[in-house]
Amino acid sequence: MDSTLTSAQKDDLQQFGRRVAELRKERGWSQEKLALESGIARSYLGGVERGQRNIAVLNVLRLARTLGYEPGEFFKA
Repeated sequence: MDSTLTSAQKDDLQQFGRRVAELRKERGWSQEKLALESGIARSYLGGVERGQRNIAVLNVLRLARTLGYEPGEFFKA
């Protein structure tokens, strides 16, 4: 992860990643299934879920559409 991020930003990425994993698991999907369905690499998705990636807005939209959620669901605590 980029060392120029503040502690708060790193926490935000980790919280976002936990929420992605939570919503994925609600659907009963593995990381691999979500990766295949969304067209996002599984290793990248794993990094997002661990809070190691600063995901692009377009990828947030892809994940939301694939899982059938509104994008804002990813930002709820």
